[in-house]
Amino acid sequence: MTAEPAFVSRYDQRVARVRDLLEQDTGLTETACQALAVRLLRLIDEAPEKLRR
Repeated sequence: MTAEPAFVSRYDQRVARVRDLLEQDTGLTETACQALAVRLLRLIDEAPEKLRR
């Protein structure tokens, strides 16, 4: 029997990548890095495209 892979949204993948980077580069806890990753991605997503480029 093979198990179906669990679906992970692109947003969750982005959050995980940012969280992992923050964990490596800061002394913050996993919970703090998760919260900060969500806030950072929300800020980036809301910024006008001219500012993102």
